[in-house]
Amino acid sequence: MTFQKTCLVIGGTGGIGAAIVNELIHRGDLVIATYHYKPPILKSQNLHWVAMDVSDENSIQDAFIAINQISEHLDWVINAVGLLHTNHQQPEKALSQIDANFFIKNMQINALASLLIAKQLKPFFTKSVKNEQHPAIFATISARVGSISDNQLGGWYSYRMSKAALNMGMKNLSLEWQRSLKNVCVVVLQPGTVDTSLSKPFQGGVSEDKLFSAEFSAKQLIAVLATLNASQSGSFLDWSGKSIAW
Repeated sequence: MTFQKTCLVIGGTGGIGAAIVNELIHRGDLVIATYHYKPPILKSQNLHWVAMDVSDENSIQDAFIAINQISEHLDWVINAVGLLHTNHQQPEKALSQIDANFFIKNMQINALASLLIAKQLKPFFTKSVKNEQHPAIFATISARVGSISDNQLGGWYSYRMSKAALNMGMKNLSLEWQRSLKNVCVVVLQPGTVDTSLSKPFQGGVSEDKLFSAEFSAKQLIAVLATLNASQSGSFLDWSGKSIAW
């Protein structure tokens, strides 16, 4: 069977991640997707599941060993893993609510994980068939609240700071790979406010036309990825392809 692209989705069981997996399958891509706890029920002849805990570097390394058994090259890699709240911790409304462990967990999941993934990813991009107009892509899901210049409300210290750190890390990576890896695009994407378990407690003030289904967001993000060229590496884009200020 001939596939359009070979794609890796980190966090393929989350709200946005699962929708991206489905959309890529329907496009006719070979999809490798990661899960954290147990293999999902979803099966397809062009879908492979691999275990990965993004908070554990050894787990990330083991996952890429398994991925290499499926494909030695990757065309698109999308990291859809993110942390906003837990069963015991909500985003902080004030400085007094800062909890060190929760803050570090946000940094670990939202910022550090993408760098650890990139460490393992580079050899797969080296073997990709790519050119400037059709580059290999490493896309990470970020958030508009990670934009420093867009911050008008404050609050959400751990989430905002971890997403701002993610943005800086991916900008750094884009510059390094421009020098050492030809025709690769590193991009940070904002999916909009999506109706998932991550955003569920905070949807009260969101108008109906601004709350997207995971399926709509996934289609939009994939459409944006399909338009990117290598010169756009280091961009921070929203679900419609518009640039977001850092």
